[in-house]
Amino acid sequence: MPRELDEDDVRIRPGRGSRPRTRERPDHAEAVPAAVVGVDRGRYTCRPDRSPDRLVAAVRGGSMRRTSVVVGDRVALVGDISGAPGALARLVRREERTSVLRRTPDDTDPAERPIVANAEILVMVCSVVDPEPRPGLIDRCLVAAYDGGLSPVLCLTKTDLADGESTIELYRPLGFPVVTTRPDRPLDELLALLANRLSVLFGHSGVGKSSLVNRLVPDAARAIGAVNAVTGRGRHTSSAAIALRLPDGGTVIDTPGVRSLGLGAVSPSRVLRAFADLAAAAAFCQPGCEHLAPSPDCALDSAVRAGDADAARLASLRRLLAARGTPA
Repeated sequence: MPRELDEDDVRIRPGRGSRPRTRERPDHAEAVPAAVVGVDRGRYTCRPDRSPDRLVAAVRGGSMRRTSVVVGDRVALVGDISGAPGALARLVRREERTSVLRRTPDDTDPAERPIVANAEILVMVCSVVDPEPRPGLIDRCLVAAYDGGLSPVLCLTKTDLADGESTIELYRPLGFPVVTTRPDRPLDELLALLANRLSVLFGHSGVGKSSLVNRLVPDAARAIGAVNAVTGRGRHTSSAAIALRLPDGGTVIDTPGVRSLGLGAVSPSRVLRAFADLAAAAAFCQPGCEHLAPSPDCALDSAVRAGDADAARLASLRRLLAARGTPA
């Protein structure tokens, strides 16, 4: 026979309490400004401004868990910033970025992935041989640099094996610095450009980027790889971006070697804007001109025929526009 229910059988829901909910967040006025110099599986290595010789491990605080943080970001830290083994600070704020180098998985995917923040200079590292120069990637780097607010520099390595003059002549009209390096000569020209600046090195695997970093920062000890004799491709020797201080002032960010650079997050008009030598001629095109194929009505073809534009540069621009699949 079922028993009768009484008040002891009624579940009373606990009250909400007297503490009101609020959207206010602490301002963390005591937070310590720092720069992110390394990222590894959710842990951020930071260099506090007040103690530049100290490295602090940190994780993102609750309000920052959905905020992207990359090497070069300026952040604010609270908690244990002693840098002692096992110490862990909290990252509570990311400052506004002045520039961002980003890529996408491919040209059709608009989901951008920031690589480096706040860099002033993008050094496009390219070897003149072994592997051969790939103007397509250089052009993509130029687009990414101009779109992200960085000033480009082209650095040609291994010029003890070849002079690289054809590559130099291809980019000389664009007006940005082009420097050459070889293992038996100092890096004075490159160092002068990087002095007291935040720079990022970017390039294909096997072009000598890690060797260059080891010369710029003697205590960096970056691993050096070889180029596959069959494919002509290098293997990745750097697995993550890392910021390294130059001995005489400035910071250089070494990035992993890449084999492609997606531009899905860059608008087509900005692709054309990165080709300063062609943009002026494109202004004379008819409205709706896509610049995608040779045409008697495209002002870019007219400029090439008149000798006012380089045919190889136009071909490179068209490759980028075709890859994006949309008109400029």
